[in-house]
Amino acid sequence: MTLKEGKPGMNFTVLSIGDSELKERLMTMGLIPGTKIKVLRSAPLGDPMAIGIRSYNLALRREDAEKIEVQQAG
Repeated sequence: MTLKEGKPGMNFTVLSIGDSELKERLMTMGLIPGTKIKVLRSAPLGDPMAIGIRSYNLALRREDAEKIEVQQAG
């Protein structure tokens, strides 16, 4: 499953990040395998989406969220 499929309120654990020009930057911001994240909300037209990661919120385009492989956390 990718982060793009996440709905507000869902919790996930990051499994991997696919190759893209943003991979290194996302990892620097804390999106590394094993990190717990929560989908907070989506913009009215669905793009971008806001996620809670560690102690801050991050806005991601759905195009970038599609490259983040996640597993739903309980």
